[in-house]
Amino acid sequence: MHPCSVPRSLWLGCANLVESMCALSCLQSMPSVRCLQNTSVMEDQNEDESPKKNTLWQISNGTSSVIVSRKRPSEGNYQKEKDLCIKYFDQWSESDQVEFPMLQRDFITAVPEQGLDHIAENILSYLDARSLCAAELVCKEWQRVISEGMLWKKLIERMVRTDPLWKGLSERRGWDQYLFKNRPTDGPPNSFYRSLYPKIIQDIETIESNWRCGRHNLQRIQCRSENSKGVYCLQYDDEKIISGLRDNSIKIWDKTSLECLKVLTGHTGSVLCLQYDERVIVTGSSDSTVRVWDVNTGEVLNTLIHHNEAVLHLRFSNGLMVTCSKDRSIAVWDMASATDITLRRVLVGHRAAVNVVDFDDKYIVSASGDRTIKVWSTSTCEFVRTLNGHKRGIACLQYRDRLVVSGSSDNTIRLWDIECGACLRVLEGHEELVRCIRFDNKRIVSGAYDGKIKVWDLQAALDPRAPASTLCLRTLVEHSGRVFRLQFDEFQIISSSHDDTILIWDFLNVPPSAQNETRSPSRTYTYISR
Repeated sequence: MHPCSVPRSLWLGCANLVESMCALSCLQSMPSVRCLQNTSVMEDQNEDESPKKNTLWQISNGTSSVIVSRKRPSEGNYQKEKDLCIKYFDQWSESDQVEFPMLQRDFITAVPEQGLDHIAENILSYLDARSLCAAELVCKEWQRVISEGMLWKKLIERMVRTDPLWKGLSERRGWDQYLFKNRPTDGPPNSFYRSLYPKIIQDIETIESNWRCGRHNLQRIQCRSENSKGVYCLQYDDEKIISGLRDNSIKIWDKTSLECLKVLTGHTGSVLCLQYDERVIVTGSSDSTVRVWDVNTGEVLNTLIHHNEAVLHLRFSNGLMVTCSKDRSIAVWDMASATDITLRRVLVGHRAAVNVVDFDDKYIVSASGDRTIKVWSTSTCEFVRTLNGHKRGIACLQYRDRLVVSGSSDNTIRLWDIECGACLRVLEGHEELVRCIRFDNKRIVSGAYDGKIKVWDLQAALDPRAPASTLCLRTLVEHSGRVFRLQFDEFQIISSSHDDTILIWDFLNVPPSAQNETRSPSRTYTYISR
């Protein structure tokens, strides 16, 4: 809380103070702000015309001042006056700002007296939770504005809109049903949201603690492959898990019951990679083909025959698909529809199998057994640069914004700046080839042939001052074979392995007995076998 009697976020936040000042210019009973009457007559004014009065505000703290017009400004003038006010206000010292006449007025109470409740609500809606708590204690009128304005509800809604963790938690805990109602009568009173907020914070803190301490609830899917065992790839959403198996099949699992809903067959080799959206599943196989399936019916819609050897990885988004192969090439496809997919360009340059690709609107990134990561322009498909550093072949990577994170058979993980090609950090800890890797804004999660999954602190890894010993938050050991693929979100990791299982590591719904357990995380798991 700021030392002055009104939260700093209140009087600097409303784009804040100046906008509220302009809104308050309609108030006439403000003795602490000096109103100067400046009468000016145009030289060409007719004698029978009365002089035009221009009302000015003088904003002063005794040592410096700025004069702004009280007339309703045009859009351009308003912006200039706002910038001028902020400029002068920011130059004042702490004590000068506190002595500013506007801040010595209880304008949150004054505004509703003029029938402008919505302005008071809008000003207070900029506050964070700590400041909102403090504002409730100022007086009964402030508390009324916060309560009737449903500001705790609006604060929670703002967090849900901007933070994936809040959004996911609202859906999983069920309180999303009370949000985004147009009419106040459609939902609970402000007191409900006031009491809900600390419960949400407690939930978030518990989830973060579970991640750091390795506390989770474990569910296991036994894939029961008939011949060759192993689950090479997977993707999931809230309803289902889709997996690609070594036995040439694609299996779709119910996320809740963990029952197998459907088996798709057609590939004549192991299913090595897949991706799906709301319409299609696209798979790549050791039979050298890419197949497109209807996600709802399981019908094969298209088969692409281009690569000469196994299709090791693929990605598609916004009408573009990129595939890579053991044949050392990368294929870029225009994907107008499931049945209209045409080859745009073949990228060559790697000297060994291309194991993984990723892309966005700017770059295509590929990694190979030749120990290099290559960067290509998405729009022109021209080569941009090579990232060198790994001592052995690269098995996996993810690319987002400027960051590339890669895993290699040299047992290390490297973080790269794609724009300059610099290696930002090397993470060591796995004992065998790092086979799969994913990251979000907080963590990196990696899986390796040593059967282990490691959770790393991404922000610490990007800080060159952070000791290497602090970077690995937790090692999860439950697979009995090589970890082939994983995906994670704020609440869970889902991984697949050569041991023919899919594991769901749930960090949200952890039994109380495990929450209180202080022994090694390997002894706090709750198992549900299927």
